Amino acid sequence: QVQLVESGGGSAQSGGSLRLSCVASGDTFSKYSLGWFRQAPGKKREGVAAIDSEGDTNYSHAVKGRFTISRDNAESTLYLQMDSLKLEDTAMYYCAAVPSPRGVRVEWLRLGAFWEGGYTSWGQGAQVTVSA
Repeated sequence: QVQLVESGGGSAQSGGSLRLSCVASGDTFSKYSLGWFRQAPGKKREGVAAIDSEGDTNYSHAVKGRFTISRDNAESTLYLQMDSLKLEDTAMYYCAAVPSPRGVRVEWLRLGAFWEGGYTSWGQGAQVTVSA
């Protein structure tokens, strides 16, 4: 029901910053829970950040303290601000959406937000390359 289009990928030096954007259309943005995943060559896709319909967030240990996920419901846009970039952050980044779960929001953030099988819509991917 919702379509996602990503932008903002590119190259940055180690220690630098990038911001990814994900614009949604086709459905009511505010009723979706959202996440960012990434996949590096030879590795499985992993969840890095998630935000529920109320704005509460969760992060993987790898990016906590460096990345910030946010949403602007008025603009139907999801963001991932990436600071203090490391070489190991190099990957294809995907935004994803799922209709907000009916259960406890905190439970979804803790147990379901980083399970890729729970999402129903995906962006096309944005390449992020970090160099020394």
